[in-house]
Parts: sequence; structure tokens; C-alpha cells
Amino acid sequence: MPILPIVTYNDPVLREPTERVTAVSASIEKLIDDMLDTMYNSDGVGLAAPQVGVSLKLFVMDGDPVLEEDEETYGPLVFINPEIIEKKGSNVAMDEGCLSIPDIREKVFRPDTIVIKYKDRNFEEQIQEFDGWMSRIIQHEYDHLNGVLFIDYLSAFKKRMIKGELQAIDQGDIEPSYPIVPKTEG
Repeated sequence: MPILPIVTYNDPVLREPTERVTAVSASIEKLIDDMLDTMYNSDGVGLAAPQVGVSLKLFVMDGDPVLEEDEETYGPLVFINPEIIEKKGSNVAMDEGCLSIPDIREKVFRPDTIVIKYKDRNFEEQIQEFDGWMSRIIQHEYDHLNGVLFIDYLSAFKKRMIKGELQAIDQGDIEPSYPIVPKTEG
């Protein structure tokens, strides 16, 4: 499967509302496979369709690499048309990064537990509760489907501190280990 280039943080597709997936088709199956391959190739634990330039309510993830040995593993998961229906627990700060914002990591506060309704790869409805890292990854990818990036949660002070790093991404002065699409002019 081809490795898809990942768009950087300032590409307009990352801020657009995404469209619902109406059915699983051969093209959606191929997109899912390509996104999983791209995520693994990039050493990521999640990847949303907008990050590869596709404005659909779809993300893939595999949080197993970041889980503790005693935690339940899930393997690769596919979320189609997800909807977080409940957030609970205390807000917890954890470092987050994003394949669309290479080399930048900052603490973000998010609820520890979520309940999410979604269609799986077979387009069957699921309702599951996740906590810890799994919840964190899901919330991060879910945000991509709504035009939100983790840097949007940062204080004005933190945003000023990373301004130079964001400009380096804009100017193509960073070279992640995976293919990216530089800023689109518009």
C-alpha cells in the first residue's frame, strides 16, 4: 500500500468541516489501508483522514505501543463517523504531538475517560468506553475531524514560544522521517 504524504498544520484541509462516510466502498477500504500503513511508517499512533488531505469523518489508530504491559491491547482500530457521547473523569495533562506538526510536543489537558459511538471497518455501530492513552489518542484524532489541532489548546504564551518552530514547518526547514506536504498557497 502506498505511504501517503501528511499535510502540515497550516493546510486549510485541517480546518475544514469533514463529511460523513455514507458507506464502506473499495475506495474507503483502500484509504483505510493506506492510512494505517502511513501511520505505522510515520511511527504514529493515530491518523485522521484530513491529515492526508481527505475531508472525511474517519480516523485510524493503534495505541498498543504506548500502553503499559498490564493494559488491555486493541490492535489497529478504525473509527468512521465517530461521535464522543460522554466525557468523564478529571482533566489530565499529557504531552501531545501530531504528525501534521512535526517535532513539537506540548502538554494538553483532556478528560481521562470518554464514551464514543462509531462505525467500525465493517460499518457496524460500536459504543465503547476508553480511558488513559486510548482516550487521549481518540480525542486528539476526533479533534482533527472538527478542524481542531492540539496547539489550539495552548495558552497564548505557549503559542508564542513555539512560533519559531511553526515558522520552520511553514518554510520547509524541517525534515521528518516521513513524507509531508508543505504549506499550500491559498
